[in-house]
Amino acid sequence: MSKPFVAVLMGSDSDLPTMQATLDVLKTFEIEFEAKVTSAHRTPAATHAYVTDAEARGCKVFICAAGLAAHLAGAVAGITTRPVIGVPVDCGPLQGHDALLSTVMMPGGVPVATVAIGSAGAKNAGYLAAQMLAVGDDALAVAVKEERAKSAEAVQAKDAALQAKLA
Repeated sequence: MSKPFVAVLMGSDSDLPTMQATLDVLKTFEIEFEAKVTSAHRTPAATHAYVTDAEARGCKVFICAAGLAAHLAGAVAGITTRPVIGVPVDCGPLQGHDALLSTVMMPGGVPVATVAIGSAGAKNAGYLAAQMLAVGDDALAVAVKEERAKSAEAVQAKDAALQAKLA
């Protein structure tokens, strides 16, 4: 059996600048991933085939980014019972609000874990995938805790610098 991995699916290649944050987080934790452009609307058969194949090859989490109608995460969640994380992309006339609603409003029994709109959500999708995988990987769990501690230390250092500046 191959090593577990995360599939990062994007509805368009224009989503890559947003989703680079996801890829960077996965790299930080040395989590293997595949990134692919596929569309719930324009390539539904190819999307279905990829999800089925990826699951058979060891994909443990799917991260799906899309803007506008943003049906990719929901379409993937309808194919697999693996966790699906949806990232609404901030594009179009509504700047991602339409994508947020399309991603989060799933019927009962077909969940999509939806993160924030845009790059903050993309970053959190990577962290959430790491946390999901860490449930069965003690070394990864330690790495996630250490990363969280480093983040807290950075905030404390910024506060110390602010306090020194104000004194």
